[in-house]
Amino acid sequence: MRTCFLFPAQGAQYPGMARDLWEHSSAVKELFGVASEVTGVDLQRLLFEGTEDQLRATDRTQIAVTLANLSAAKVLTEVGITGDGFAGFSLGEYSALHLAGVISTEDIFAIAKERGVAMEEASRASDTPEGRSGMAAVVGLPPEQVEEAISQLRPGTIFIANYSSPRQVVLAGTAGGLHASEVACKKAGARRFIPLKVSGPFHSPLLQDAADRLAEVLSNVPFNNPKYPVYANVTGTLVSSGSQARELCIKQVVSSVRWTDEVLTLQDAGFERYLEVGPGQVLSGLFRGFPGNIRCEAAGTLEAIKEVAVASA
Repeated sequence: MRTCFLFPAQGAQYPGMARDLWEHSSAVKELFGVASEVTGVDLQRLLFEGTEDQLRATDRTQIAVTLANLSAAKVLTEVGITGDGFAGFSLGEYSALHLAGVISTEDIFAIAKERGVAMEEASRASDTPEGRSGMAAVVGLPPEQVEEAISQLRPGTIFIANYSSPRQVVLAGTAGGLHASEVACKKAGARRFIPLKVSGPFHSPLLQDAADRLAEVLSNVPFNNPKYPVYANVTGTLVSSGSQARELCIKQVVSSVRWTDEVLTLQDAGFERYLEVGPGQVLSGLFRGFPGNIRCEAAGTLEAIKEVAVASA
């Protein structure tokens, strides 16, 4: 059975995540040590004792979610489950690139730290007297209707950040842009407008300064050619080389995540099983919005991983 590991993004975090994996696996404990040394952050304390607000700060969240993702992948490998291909949503794409052999363990955590700092600073620069910039999911309205609903709003204040599923998109923008888009989308028939647990307008032109800074960071990081199939958010297609992966990582900061296209590409590639390798069940939920009998299984906790292992036996 061809298996694709899917890695979640910022917003999936929760206090105490990956503690069960840390308690179970010496390899995970070692991974925590490497990540803490590279980033200078006590990640055991952050993940296990940090509050929801502390975990929400972009300059900490990106490290924490990446560590939780890779910890789950470690334990899956220990029970004999490996991926034949890899993809990740937003930040999760870095975990996918790591598992595909594109970037090293040390580099992924160094990148997560620098990317988080750059995105946090750029996000705060986009705040206004109306409030903080951020993101929100629009549920129950097709993407083309969301595009139409926000097309009449003040330019430069709201953007489509994620094409998450045929039934859901995510917007990113200023506080004023988000408020105006909520009114417009509900008027157009959206069932729900849900603010996300993130601290900035990710995947939008508002973060151009972060993309520029990340470009400088990544210019000094080796990006190897993929050893396994790995897929990109910006294009929704297969990554062909390490140099392309680097370019797409930079573009990803200010470009829409085309997850709907990416999932369809994965289906066309013949993957039969999809595992959400990391905290939460956001991606599993999104899969329910796709046509056909496609589903994604949660595999981010020790209990869930054991269930997957039993089902695979």
